[in-house]
Amino acid sequence: AVQGQWGRLPMGTRMLTLAREREGVPYVGFTLEIHDRIECPSVHFHALDCWTFFETVLGLARMVETPKPAYAWTDLLAEIEWTRYRGGVCTGGYLERIHYLDEWFFDNFARQNVLDLTRKLPGAQRLLGRRSTEMTTLWKSYRYLRENPELRGPMRESELEVEKLPVWFVPKAKVPAMEAQLQSGDIVGIVSRDQGGVCSHVGLAARGADGVLRFMHASKNHKEVVIDSR
Repeated sequence: AVQGQWGRLPMGTRMLTLAREREGVPYVGFTLEIHDRIECPSVHFHALDCWTFFETVLGLARMVETPKPAYAWTDLLAEIEWTRYRGGVCTGGYLERIHYLDEWFFDNFARQNVLDLTRKLPGAQRLLGRRSTEMTTLWKSYRYLRENPELRGPMRESELEVEKLPVWFVPKAKVPAMEAQLQSGDIVGIVSRDQGGVCSHVGLAARGADGVLRFMHASKNHKEVVIDSR
C-alpha cells in the first residue's frame, strides 16, 4: 500500500484494492470472540468472517489515507476501535461493541465515518417490525455471554434500543433497478427474513472490468473470501 500509494486512491477504489489482498483468506466464524471477559480491538489476517472482512478493509483504507513511511499494528487497531465500538471507544466492556449491523451503520453514519445511501436508492422502503434477538437467543454461541451470565440482561436492553433504530432496505426484486447507483467498495448488508436481526450477512460491492457489479465477501459456503461469479 505504501509503495503503490494506495492512500491517494478514491475511497471506493482503495477499499476494493485492499479487499482483493484478502481474497482467499479462510472463513472462520466468531473471530471477534477472543476472551472470556475483557473486550478489546482485534484483527485477524489469517481468518475472517463477513463482519471482520469488511471492517478490516475499511480500517486499512482509513489508515493508509494518512501518509507514513511505515505503519504499526497499533495504527490499524486504532481505526478498528473507532468504527467497531459505540462512539469509537472501548474500555474493556463487551457491551461497548456494536453487535448489530444496522446499529453499526447508524452509529458510524452519525459520526460521519460512512454515508448511508440506502434510503435514497430507487425502490428503498422502511423496514418495520423487525426484532433484534440473535445475541440473547443464541447466547451459547458467544463466548462472553456464555461465560458471563450477568451480561445477558443488559444485552437484551441493548437489543431493545437497536430495535428502535430506523432501517431502510431495497427489496430483492428492486435491486437490479438501483445497481447502477452502487460503486466498488460500498458496504452492502443483506437483509434476511430468517435471522434474529436485520442483516444476516455483509460484504462489499465489486464492479469488474466488464462493468458487472458483484458481491465480495467472507463466504461461509465457500469457506473463504471470494468475489461471487454472478
